[in-house]
Amino acid sequence: MENRDIEAVALTVRSLTMDAVEKAGSGHPGMPMGMAELGALLYGVVLRHNPAEPDWIDRDRFVLSAGHGSMLLYALLHLAGYDLPLEEIKSFRQLGSKTAGHPEYRAAPGIETTTGPLGQGFANAVGMAVAERMLAHRFNTPEHTIIDHHTYVISGDGCMMEGVTAEAASLAGHLGLGKLIAFYDDNSISIEGSTDLAFTEDVGKRFEGYNWHVCRGDAYDTEGILRRVEQAKAEADRPSLIRLTSTIGRGAPSKAGSHETHGAPLGEEEVAAAKKALGIPGDQPFYIHPGAVEFFSRRRGELEKEHVRWESAFSAWAGKNPELHQQWKAFFAPAGRVDVELPAFPVGEKVATRAAGGKVLNAFAKAVPNLVGGAADLAPSTKTLIADAGDFQRDNPGGRNMRFGVREHGMGAVTNGMALHGGLRPFCSTFFVFTDYMRPPVRLASMMGLAVIYVFTHDSIYVGEDGPTHEPVEHLAAMRAVPGLTVLRPGDAEETALAWLMAIENTDGPTALVLTRQKLEVYPKADESWRETARLGAYTAREAEGNPRIVVIATGSEVSLAVKAAEAMGAAGAGVRVVSMICRERFLAAPEDYRRSLVPSGAKRLVVEAGVSLGWEGMAGEGGDILSIERFGESGPAAAVAEHLGFTVESVRKRIESLLG
Repeated sequence: MENRDIEAVALTVRSLTMDAVEKAGSGHPGMPMGMAELGALLYGVVLRHNPAEPDWIDRDRFVLSAGHGSMLLYALLHLAGYDLPLEEIKSFRQLGSKTAGHPEYRAAPGIETTTGPLGQGFANAVGMAVAERMLAHRFNTPEHTIIDHHTYVISGDGCMMEGVTAEAASLAGHLGLGKLIAFYDDNSISIEGSTDLAFTEDVGKRFEGYNWHVCRGDAYDTEGILRRVEQAKAEADRPSLIRLTSTIGRGAPSKAGSHETHGAPLGEEEVAAAKKALGIPGDQPFYIHPGAVEFFSRRRGELEKEHVRWESAFSAWAGKNPELHQQWKAFFAPAGRVDVELPAFPVGEKVATRAAGGKVLNAFAKAVPNLVGGAADLAPSTKTLIADAGDFQRDNPGGRNMRFGVREHGMGAVTNGMALHGGLRPFCSTFFVFTDYMRPPVRLASMMGLAVIYVFTHDSIYVGEDGPTHEPVEHLAAMRAVPGLTVLRPGDAEETALAWLMAIENTDGPTALVLTRQKLEVYPKADESWRETARLGAYTAREAEGNPRIVVIATGSEVSLAVKAAEAMGAAGAGVRVVSMICRERFLAAPEDYRRSLVPSGAKRLVVEAGVSLGWEGMAGEGGDILSIERFGESGPAAAVAEHLGFTVESVRKRIESLLG
C-alpha cells in the first residue's frame, strides 16, 4: 500500500463521514476524521479478511469499541467490498438503514459486534481473543495451523474511562492474550471539552501494570504505525496497546481538535471549507477518490487468494485428521436437541437448585464439548466448575473453566465476545444480586441474539445471613424486562435439569438460569408430560379435584411452598391447583388455548414469588392476589427472614383461604 493509496482512502473516509453526518443532521464526525489513516492501514494492509466471505472463521476480527465513530467502519466496509452499498451510507442514521448511529451486529457483513456503550467493544475483543486461543489449541496440529488470527480494537478516551475496560484489560493481561492488539485513539477530547477536566492518568502505565505491551506513536505516521503493529504481533505472551496521538476532526479548518466535532455535524460552512482544504470536489457529495476504488479492487484479489490458500490448508488438515474434523463440525454446527443422560433426582430428595445445576452442567459438558465458561470468583458457590476440564490459563489454553475473578461487568462482556467469535458455547455465573454489575452486557447479548447462558444463584431472601445487600428482590423483574432474554426459575432439581436443557437448546438469544442457595425438596408432578409442557413456560405441579377454584402461580422455591400450603388445607385444598411457572415470558407467548387450560378464567389467582410484584399484575387479574416482597430483605437465618417477610406455609394458606372466601 503506497502513501498515495493511504491518502486516497483516508480522504474518502473523511468525505463520506462529513456528508453522511451532515445529511443525517446528527452523528459523530470527529473520531472517523481523526483516525482515517489508521482505518486505511487496517483494511488496506493489516487485516487478514475476505469481504467476499465475511464469515471466514480464521479472519482477523476488528472491533470499533468507540462505536460513536461508526462512519469510520461503514466507510471502510463499503470501500473494502463488503455488502454495504453507498446508498446505505447516504441513509446514515435513518430508520431501517444498515448504517445505524452505532454499529449493530448482523446489520451488515463485517460488523463484528454491537458497540456504542463505551468499553463493551474492548471487552468483546478480549473474549474474541480468548476464543481464538481456545480453538487454536483444540484444532491446530504440528502439520497444519487452521486457527491463527488476531483481534484488533479501536478504543477512545471514553472507553479508557469506563470500568469495564479496566476489568477486561486486567484479565487479558493475566491470560497473556498476545493476539489481541488495541489502538488507543488519544485525542484528549470528550463531549464536555478537554479530557483534562476529569481524566489525567497515564493510561500507558496503567496497561503496563496489567501486563500489556505498550507503545506510543502518531496517528498520521503510517510507517510508524505498521512498525508498531509488527512489534505487537511479535509479543506472543502479552496483549498490546498502541497509543496513537490524534487530532479529533482532522481536516476541519476551524473545528479540528475541538470537542465541537465530537457529537454534532460540522455545519455547511465548515464542511465546504474542509473539502476545499482537503481537495475534495465541492460539487460531488459523498465523493470517493478513484485511487481508493482502484486500490481496494486490487486488494480484494489478494485477500481472496489468501482465503483460497487457507481453504486448501483446511482441506488437507481435514483429510489427515478426520476425528478432529468431526469435532470441528460439532463445534460450528447449529445446535439442536442434545442427546445427553441427565442426572436423576428422585421425589423427596432435598437439593439446592444451584447444586443440581452443577451436576447437570457437568452432564452437558460431556455431551457438548465446546461448552466453556466460569464464574466471577464464585464457582464453588454457584457450582459451575466443569470437573476434570482444567482452568483456561496462559499456560493451559485447553482448559474449559474460565476464572473471571471479581469482574462481573467484564465477565459478561468477555463472554459475549466468546459467543460472537463462534465455535464456542459460553456460560458465566455469579450471585443473582450482582446482575446489577452486568446488566449492560446482558442487554447487549439480548440485542445481538447471542446464545450465552447465565447461571445466577442465591436468588432470593433465602440468602439469609448475608443480608439485604445480597438478597435480590427487584432482580427478577429487571431481568424479565430485557427483551429477548429467556429467564428460567426452576422449582426443584428436576426442573433445573429441564431448564439447563432449554438453555442449551435456545440458540436465538441468551438464557438466565435463576437458582437457589437453599435446599428444595423434589416434588411429584401432577402433569405426567410436564417435561414437554413446561417448555411452554408453565405446567401443573399439583392438580385440583375437578375444576380448580383457585390457581396458585409460583416460581422457584415458592412452588414447593404453595404445594405445601394447599396440602395443609386438607379437604379445603381440593379446589387448589398449583402451577409452576418456570418462564413467565414463554407462558405469555404460548398458545391461548394452553394458557386458558392451565389458568382458567373462572378461577381465582394467587401469585407467589419472593420478589417485587412488578410484572405479575396482569397474571393475578381482577380479584386476584400477589404475595410478594416490596422492600429490601433482612439479615438473619433464612427461615427467620422468610417468616419475617411472610413467606411461610401458613401465610400462603391464609392467602388462599381469603381468596376462596
